[in-house]
Amino acid sequence: MLDKIDHLGIAVDDLDSALAVYSTTLGLSVKRREVVEEQGVELAALIVGETLIELLRPLSEDTPVGRFLSKRGPGLHHVAYRVDDIEAALAALREAGARLIDEIPRRGMGGSRIAFVHPSATTGVLTELVEPPTAADAAAAE
Repeated sequence: MLDKIDHLGIAVDDLDSALAVYSTTLGLSVKRREVVEEQGVELAALIVGETLIELLRPLSEDTPVGRFLSKRGPGLHHVAYRVDDIEAALAALREAGARLIDEIPRRGMGGSRIAFVHPSATTGVLTELVEPPTAADAAAAE
């Protein structure tokens, strides 16, 4: 069901300062930067081999990432796994009795389709499923 790690999501208070650390200090390349209104975040994705580091700045305190920051402070927010068929992955998780945050996929970075699995189902780690965008989805997201 899970193909590989797609990205690690890191919650940050200041996206520009975090980008300076990851791009300038650590030498990572920025792949994309965008606002995803549906999730209430501005994000920047940096490339590490075949995996991304996704820096997440909340657009307000009343968003999932905003609440995470006020409760726990900056740091690892979630681990995201790539899947070929997000509906099939969600069905398999439901069948296994896993608690889902998203019953149906929603739009993610770059036109991808995403869904979150509750941390209680994955040993305390917020887990995201990511179905990469089709060429048409990616073009529409630009």
